[in-house]
Amino acid sequence: MPLMKANGATDGMAAAAAASAKDRAKDVAVQAIPVAKSAGTTAVQGVRQGVQGAKEWAAPRIEDAVLGAREWAAPRIEDAAEAVTTTVAPKVSSALMETARQVRPDGPKKTGMRRLLDWRWLLGAGAVIAAAGAGAAVTMRRRYASATAEAKNATESPDDDGMTQADGTAGDAAARSDVNGRVTTPGT
Repeated sequence: MPLMKANGATDGMAAAAAASAKDRAKDVAVQAIPVAKSAGTTAVQGVRQGVQGAKEWAAPRIEDAVLGAREWAAPRIEDAAEAVTTTVAPKVSSALMETARQVRPDGPKKTGMRRLLDWRWLLGAGAVIAAAGAGAAVTMRRRYASATAEAKNATESPDDDGMTQADGTAGDAAARSDVNGRVTTPGT
């Protein structure tokens, strides 16, 4: 049994040591959290400063590289454009001209009556004839209206107010003529 007592005492001491270590670990953790936050903030600031420094260092070098690339590429592009203009363009142009000649129909050009029967000419002539007809219709309508008004004024005399004659019959002046040609007398 003495062995059990020794183990029991050892277990109690181990439990007390574990509790003490646990408390110390909590204390260290509580102290370490603000230090870690501060270190993290400092690290982020350091990274930002490093990125800003790298950006400031790289920007002029990138601009110089781009400028150099453009200076190198410009004459080569001009040479390529000149080569295309002098060698490829005439060949493409002649090929297009030959194709156009092959596509164009060989029929005779429109002359005489065929030119007059072209749809564009017919459409234009129709528009001119329609405009002339409309103008003539407007003119005839105005003439008819003015002639009718003159005839009406001529049939009515200023002295004759539609009075009856001595024998009691209505005078000829009382009979009126409408535009449609019907003659009416007052009272009918």
